[in-house]
Amino acid sequence: MSRYILSDQAEATDWIPVCMAIHEIVGKLPVTARSLEKRGIRIEDGVVVDEDYSGPVLEEVLAAGEIRKVTPSTGQYKGIPVIVAPLKDDTGKTIAAIGLVDITGIFDLATLMEHQSTIIRQVCGKDPCPLPTEQVRAKR
Repeated sequence: MSRYILSDQAEATDWIPVCMAIHEIVGKLPVTARSLEKRGIRIEDGVVVDEDYSGPVLEEVLAAGEIRKVTPSTGQYKGIPVIVAPLKDDTGKTIAAIGLVDITGIFDLATLMEHQSTIIRQVCGKDPCPLPTEQVRAKR
């Protein structure tokens, strides 16, 4: 029987199997991870692209011990929404952090809804849009 242990001292290579599985599960979104005491990895497009990685949000989560859903202003994913979660031991101490690009944060539905009338005006002008014959109920 094999046993696999992650700790606050986990090396970058220790993260590869876990993070590669997460990477596959989330449709190959970029995944990052590091332990409290050691820098970690960054995976993109099915490949480990960095084995000496740490990002500002990973470090913030390690310090705070709380999940973060933010758009970093610095680092490799500057301007791209990310979500980073802490890994805690059985005493509640944060020992590591794992993050990925937050696809739910990429599409800001509220902003799209705010701009919907402007978009419709630009695309359709003042005519009814879509035309009555183009509406969904006309095609049923």
